[in-house]
Amino acid sequence: MTDSILSKAATMEIPINSNGDTRTAEEDSLEQIGGSLDEIVGKLPVAMDLQQVMVSGPNLNETSIVSGGYGGAAEGIIPTGSIKAPSMHHSNSNPSMISEEATRGVAVEKFDSVKKWSINTYKCTKQMFSERFGRGMKTVDLELEAQIDVLRDTKLKYECILRLARALTNHFYNMVQTQQALGDTFADLSQKSPELQDEFGYNAETQKLLCKNGETLLGAINFFVSSINTLVNKTMEDTLMTIKMYENARLEYDAYRTDLEELSTGPRDSATIMRIETAHQQYQIHKDKYERLRSDVSIKLKFLEENKVKVMHKQLLLFHNAISAYFAGNQQQLEETLRQFNVKLKPPGSDKPSWLEEQ
Repeated sequence: MTDSILSKAATMEIPINSNGDTRTAEEDSLEQIGGSLDEIVGKLPVAMDLQQVMVSGPNLNETSIVSGGYGGAAEGIIPTGSIKAPSMHHSNSNPSMISEEATRGVAVEKFDSVKKWSINTYKCTKQMFSERFGRGMKTVDLELEAQIDVLRDTKLKYECILRLARALTNHFYNMVQTQQALGDTFADLSQKSPELQDEFGYNAETQKLLCKNGETLLGAINFFVSSINTLVNKTMEDTLMTIKMYENARLEYDAYRTDLEELSTGPRDSATIMRIETAHQQYQIHKDKYERLRSDVSIKLKFLEENKVKVMHKQLLLFHNAISAYFAGNQQQLEETLRQFNVKLKPPGSDKPSWLEEQ
């Protein structure tokens, strides 16, 4: 009976649907869960060996397949494993899987970045409070710290010079503008007052001469202010930014040094040994960073001092010679001073000096 059932199952006609797909409802259900040959054997009425099924089955030449709609007959049994619908589903889901993996990778990278930042911030904050309350050890380079303190104090004093020089320029500019207006008024009255024409005339000439010399002096003072501003707000500020990076690196270095020392004094199990190795790697990284920035600060402080001496020597000499020549009434010496220091005056007709335009 079993042989007859198998023979009937092997020789039954399998209709082809309208799309030419040779699948029955049973094969569709098998395809959804893998469509393997073992699962087909498991659905046979009687469990038997695959070889017995093949032997007891009919000859392949006796098997016919009705090609509903195409009019032809084909020989052979079409196994359900030949239908590869699962591979179609795999190809359709490939782009979405790749996109999902990329998104997951970005999320993991951001999480690791936030994690590292949080750990570093915690360690540095802990170290900062420990130093502030006198419980933590702080690495100090006495010579370098003294140079940094001198630089900060020098910057404050130079900022005071810059502020006062700008105030002097502003007041002197207003005075020159007043002298110019006064000279124009004297000249106008000289035309309209015949009885005082000479008196108004030479006063007008005096004010115009003072105005011209004042504009020359303003050019020298503006050059002085511009040079001091560059020295204070660019050169010194750049060095102070490097110093700030150095101080942050010093804090990180001490934080990881303290962390390594605390782990080294604890118990030595396998987990602790791994943590000690990781802490030692981080300590070495921050130590190298700290030493590199300390070297950078030393070099920048050296070059800043040389540059400061060179700039201030020139600017102080210019300021002294220009002021002395102006108040001595020596117009020739005043103009020679500006030529000596390559100071270019603003073209005639300018309402304000250059430093006011830059504000």
